[in-house]
Amino acid sequence: MSISELVDTYWLYFLVGQYPDGPLGGLALTVLLAAAGLALALPLGLLLGLARVSPWRALRWPVTALVFVVRGTPLLMVVFWAYFFLPSVTGHKTSQFGTMLAALVVFDAAYLAEIVRTGIRGLPRGQVDAARSLGLRWPGTMRLVVLPQALRAMLPSLVNQFASTIKETSLGYIIGLAEVSFITSQINTQVVTRPAEVYAVLGLTYFALCFGLSRLAYGLERRVARAHTAARAAATPP
Repeated sequence: MSISELVDTYWLYFLVGQYPDGPLGGLALTVLLAAAGLALALPLGLLLGLARVSPWRALRWPVTALVFVVRGTPLLMVVFWAYFFLPSVTGHKTSQFGTMLAALVVFDAAYLAEIVRTGIRGLPRGQVDAARSLGLRWPGTMRLVVLPQALRAMLPSLVNQFASTIKETSLGYIIGLAEVSFITSQINTQVVTRPAEVYAVLGLTYFALCFGLSRLAYGLERRVARAHTAARAAATPP
């Protein structure tokens, strides 16, 4: 069976799993899980990133320690922690989707915190000084002056993080989540004799998604750089 025959036979199962006769799975679940994980992690990562650059040590040091611990822990361990910890907290068994989503939110939030911190630190110090000279306190300076500019500069990094999150969802295979790599293994057990072709389709799918997102991030990075150059040119007196 060739790759084209595999795609023609199993494309719907590969895309959505057993849906609508069963739960959503496959590539659709992978993208949905990655998007939901990043969307929920962004507010938490934003708060952690702000805490990382705050002037209060009592806030900055514990958050810094938390970010370093999570970033230094393999995502697989975070998945296992969520898998065994959430049922003890909620009192009932958490679904594979909920478990993986919780692990991604915690894991991505730590990485987003560093993206936020880098974006804030990358702005000219004069922006903060000018805001403080106008009487704004630190929270107001961050909310009204720093964050609107930093978030625009962080867009390429956020797109790259989305690409990383898509790849991270493959660890849902460990807990039986029917994301695209799990569905691919199910297809492989049905085809049996064509594992190279089956997993080639999976590899090409991940490549297409992540390469497309990386090109999008590159384009955004160039646009941000051009905008900064134009802003500096407009601010420079003739």
